[in-house]
Amino acid sequence: MSFSTLDTEQMHRALALAAQAMFLTSPNPRVGCVITSADGKVLGQGHTQPAGQAHAEIMALQDAQAQGHVVAGATAYVTLEPCAHQGRTGPCCDALAKAGIARVVASVEDPNPQVAGQGLARLRSVGVQVDTGLLENEARELNIGFFKRMQQGTPWLRMKTAQSLDGNTALNNGESQWITGTAARDDGHHWRARACAVLTGIGTILQDDPLLNVRAVHTPRQPDLVLIDSRLQTPLNAKLWNGQRRVVIFHAVHDPEKEKALTNKGSTLVCLSGHGDKVDLHAMVQHLGQLHYNEVHVEAGHKLHGSLLKAGLVDELLVYLAPLLTGPGQAMAALPELTNLAQAQTWLFQETNRIGTDLRLLLRRPR
Repeated sequence: MSFSTLDTEQMHRALALAAQAMFLTSPNPRVGCVITSADGKVLGQGHTQPAGQAHAEIMALQDAQAQGHVVAGATAYVTLEPCAHQGRTGPCCDALAKAGIARVVASVEDPNPQVAGQGLARLRSVGVQVDTGLLENEARELNIGFFKRMQQGTPWLRMKTAQSLDGNTALNNGESQWITGTAARDDGHHWRARACAVLTGIGTILQDDPLLNVRAVHTPRQPDLVLIDSRLQTPLNAKLWNGQRRVVIFHAVHDPEKEKALTNKGSTLVCLSGHGDKVDLHAMVQHLGQLHYNEVHVEAGHKLHGSLLKAGLVDELLVYLAPLLTGPGQAMAALPELTNLAQAQTWLFQETNRIGTDLRLLLRRPR
């Protein structure tokens, strides 16, 4: 299918709208919709609202109506296939057809098994022209976690580290504040905000007592906090409790007294015992998918980082590289010593950006 310059311009507009919903829609995908006349005039536009509220297509139709525009015969540009199932909201494909939309351009088919082409098929069945594939990669990137969860049942795990040029996240005495500059730290909050949950380990809680919430950017919601605490050592006076968010604690041993105390603090406890009284990390990631988490932002210590990397559970590395040489210190991950370079994990650079005085590197596993 070949698309016109006008098609591409309008889909870029729809993608920009979807990006405005970055911190808003979890666990639903971020979707944008633009409705235009034949000559390219924008009649209505919108993006997905919080879960349970209107989808992008409905927002665009309502916007057109509010402006007094008639959309019969118009084209709708949508960054994801219009839904075809009745959830907390009605099927968007039916709403578009009922409004008289003549053509729908969708970037990509919805990976949700409840949709998976059915929305496009229903539109075609009532005579709507449907074209797909325009800026598909960009649309997938906006919802990379949603696609993974729908297709594999597990969330997209993004591991964030801040380190010196010689690869250290802290000095040997544990000092780490601050390796990177203010701009990089603020940028890290943007990545926290887009995630469904922030994951850390008990070692980080006991050593740093962090809040691990979003502070440097405005967000309508705080991501949940997921804590791996095999022996239920989480202090009842830790700063992590200071926030209106869900706290999920994975543990490996039973202690009725501690379990009751942590439950009384409002946390959800999940026991997933693995080898050596450690949390079964593979089972944990499966459970995170069942909690409808699309993206999980990992900020932990080198031990948990190493365990997740060794288990092959990390999809993406978000590395802030500071122009410092710190000498001996703590590496980003506790990985086993190798005997030859062929054993090394291979990652691919996706992006390299200057953030203030630091570099932000984004890497992914080869697929």
